[in-house]
Amino acid sequence: MARVEAAQSDDGAAARWRAWAGDLTWRVAPFVSVGLLVVAWEAVARSGMVTSYMLPGPAIVLERIRADAVAGDLWINMALTLYRAFAGFLIAAVIGVALGFAMARNAVARWFFDPIISVGFPMPKIAFLPIVILWLGLFDVTKVTMVALDAVFPVVTATLAGIAGVERELVWSARNMGASAREVLWQIELPAASPQILTGLQVALPISLIVAIIAEMAMGGYGLGGAMMTASRFADSRGVFAGIVEIAIVGYVLIQAMALVRRRLLVWHQETAEH
Repeated sequence: MARVEAAQSDDGAAARWRAWAGDLTWRVAPFVSVGLLVVAWEAVARSGMVTSYMLPGPAIVLERIRADAVAGDLWINMALTLYRAFAGFLIAAVIGVALGFAMARNAVARWFFDPIISVGFPMPKIAFLPIVILWLGLFDVTKVTMVALDAVFPVVTATLAGIAGVERELVWSARNMGASAREVLWQIELPAASPQILTGLQVALPISLIVAIIAEMAMGGYGLGGAMMTASRFADSRGVFAGIVEIAIVGYVLIQAMALVRRRLLVWHQETAEH
C-alpha cells in the first residue's frame, strides 16, 4: 500500500513538473525570436558589412538609452508621447463607444454615421494632419486630435459588432420582466458586448501610440518621435536606433497592460475561464 501511495505521489509530482515546464516554455517561447533577432543584429553589426554609423550594435544602442535615461531626456519624451497617446485614446474610447451604441439603437444615427464610418475607416487619417495643423496650430491639441481621429473608428465598429451579437432573447426577456431601456443598456447589452468593445480598444491603443509618434515626427518638438527626427537631422544614428528600441518596448508594455486589463474586466466571461 505504501509503495502504491509513493508511486502515486511521484506521478503527481512529475505531472506538476511537466505542467510547470510546459507553462514556462510557452512563456519564454515568444522571446526566442526576439533574442534571435538581437543576435542577428549584433552579428551583422560586427561583420563589417556595414559601418557603425549605418547599424550601431545593440550594446551601443543600449548605452545610448541608458545615457538618455540618466540625463532625463528619455523620461520627458516618453511621458509626452504617452500623454498624447492616452489622451487621444480616452477621447476615442468615450466617443467611439457612445457613437457605436447610438448607431446600434437609433436608425437615424446609423443612417447618418454609417457612410462616414465606412469611408473613413480604411482611409489613412494622417492625411488630415496638414489641415488640423492649419486649424489648431503646432500644439499638443493637434497631436491629440489626430490620435483620437484615428483611434475612434475601430472602437465604433467593435461596439456595433458587440451590440449586434447580443442575443435578442436576453433583451426580450429583460423587457418582459419590466426592465427599463436604461437597465437593458447597462445590465444586458453593455456586459454582453464588452468583449467586442475591449477588442476594439485593444486595437485602438497601439494605433494611438503609432499616430502620436507619427505626428511628433511630422511636427517636431519633444516626444519619442520628435527625438528620433531630431537625431536623424543631426546624423545621430545611435539616437535613431535608440528611439526604435524605446518605442518597441513601450508598445509591448502597453499591449500587455491592455491584455491584463481585459482579463481583469472579463473575469466573469467564458474566455477568461478557458485560460
